[in-house]
Amino acid sequence: MIDASVRHQLRELAAKLLNLRGSLDLDLKLELIADFEVKMAAPDFWDDNERAQAFISEMNAVKGSVDQYQVLFQEQEDIEMMMELAEEEDDESLVSEIEESIKQLFAKVEKFELQLLLSEEYDKYNAILELHPGAGGTESQDWGQMLLRMYTRWAEKRGFKVEVLDYLPGDEAGIKSVTLLIKGYNAYGYLKAEKGVHRLVRISPFDSSGRRHTSFVSCDVVPEINDDSAVEIRTEDLKIDTYRASGAGGQHINTTDSAVRITHLPSGVVVTCQTERSQIKNRERAMTLLRSKLVEKKIEEQAKHLAEIRGEQMEIAWGSQIRSYVFHPYSMVKDHRTSVETGNVGAVMDGDLDEFIESYLRSRIQQPAEQ
Repeated sequence: MIDASVRHQLRELAAKLLNLRGSLDLDLKLELIADFEVKMAAPDFWDDNERAQAFISEMNAVKGSVDQYQVLFQEQEDIEMMMELAEEEDDESLVSEIEESIKQLFAKVEKFELQLLLSEEYDKYNAILELHPGAGGTESQDWGQMLLRMYTRWAEKRGFKVEVLDYLPGDEAGIKSVTLLIKGYNAYGYLKAEKGVHRLVRISPFDSSGRRHTSFVSCDVVPEINDDSAVEIRTEDLKIDTYRASGAGGQHINTTDSAVRITHLPSGVVVTCQTERSQIKNRERAMTLLRSKLVEKKIEEQAKHLAEIRGEQMEIAWGSQIRSYVFHPYSMVKDHRTSVETGNVGAVMDGDLDEFIESYLRSRIQQPAEQ
């Protein structure tokens, strides 16, 4: 006989999928897909190639979420059929298979649920991630390099593309700063969880006395904004400097004043780009970065204003220590916002960040209900 707890789990699973169908607005999504396909068949669809590519990207995202839901729903129906078969034939051998199938489907549903919860305005955008080592010279700069590798590994595991927008090497090792463009659907939605200060405790490889050191690196994340209408930027508010680029990039990088620094005078926001050979391309990328930072600044100001109305005490996310990475005297990575921790430091430094990111995003989702 099928245990009552197994039946309860399956009912809970069915209820979750029903709720997800509503959250997804499945019927509307199916109509959108049909509409997309009609537009793609139009003879003038490819006249504007950039617009067409953006259109296809949007359709693929919508279709992807619908396809995922339908696969999950089909798996749930398969489990129900397996349960009916087990009862009809009184086959005990199927019970353990049913239990394992339910467990696996729960994990898939929770992961899909998280994807749907990334529904804020800019969550689906590419992410611009900056790392800035704190005081501490070579030790902090080396920690910056380690975090650069960690985020690159995380992005690659997700199939995201990583481009270096700006890179300043450290004096002896590591980095003074780095700016990455991480391209992929929901890249910003996930990586906004990483904004803040990251703390490292270890025996320094640069200290001949073998003493323990504590280092800090700040991580800033903004969505990549290419829409000129997203925020007004007046030419007279900009101070644009060009200079000779430094660091990795081949012999060409030091031969011309191709690097660009743009200062937005009203806000004091400064952005730089030096990885392209062309000054024009560096300027275009710097403008995208500036636009993105100004939009993020506007979002933060709106959130602060709403918090004041509600009477909330808000921390400045980028200025707070969010996570500690301890290599000595024991091994542990702990997120101070959610209390999630692991002893597998090596896996985390190889880009295994999903547990931290997902726990943080779920905690943010739950906050409104708790207030």
